[in-house]
Amino acid sequence: MSLKNKQILITAGPTWVAIDKIRVISNIATGETGILLAKKLSKLAAKVTLFLGPVPNVVSLRGLSAGSLRETKAKIRFGISLGRVNNKFKIVNFIFFNELKDALKKELSRKKYDFIIHSAAVADFKPKIESRGKLSSDKIYHLKLYPLPKIIKEIRTLNPQAKLVMFKLEAGLNDKTLIKKAILARNKIGAEIVVANRLNPYRAFIINKENKIIAVKDKKELTNKLIFLLKQN
Repeated sequence: MSLKNKQILITAGPTWVAIDKIRVISNIATGETGILLAKKLSKLAAKVTLFLGPVPNVVSLRGLSAGSLRETKAKIRFGISLGRVNNKFKIVNFIFFNELKDALKKELSRKKYDFIIHSAAVADFKPKIESRGKLSSDKIYHLKLYPLPKIIKEIRTLNPQAKLVMFKLEAGLNDKTLIKKAILARNKIGAEIVVANRLNPYRAFIINKENKIIAVKDKKELTNKLIFLLKQN
């Protein structure tokens, strides 16, 4: 199946959760997989919208003090390792968890997508209380964390007809356990495809609804094989 003119939404990068007005909780996501997917899919004439978090060399896309989302057309340098985006697709920049949550709700309430690839590393926790100023560095603090709602559940509810690709990132697990946890997560959400991955060293498995498993060794191979599967749906 051709992906020409297919509406595809991709989320990528980390989300921030504020501790105070200066400090945040985040993670080490780079957004590279989502950016690679957006570039390749746009070259296949798909209509791509990329929701992109504050990844390295991308924060400059939006002033941190602006406090609001800004949509841009992508022809932006993402750093040496990612090269340059040569095809145009829409980017919606976000920084904080609530920005991503609210922007996705707005987007999926007004527009239907054929495919949604949720590769963003969304924050799982928030502090019980966010300081209104800057916490003094001369004191000891005990940070109590509370779970955040799962954005992917809202994605599935708001756009139930879209083919959903989700990611399950784990650490310190063997391949068998990693794959098992990913399948359980996929079944719970009702996604069509789950990508089970881990870091250091990077390893990933693409698993479809029939539990066919495709092992990949790097993000470029992951991108190519994932797009091949999208063409079959």
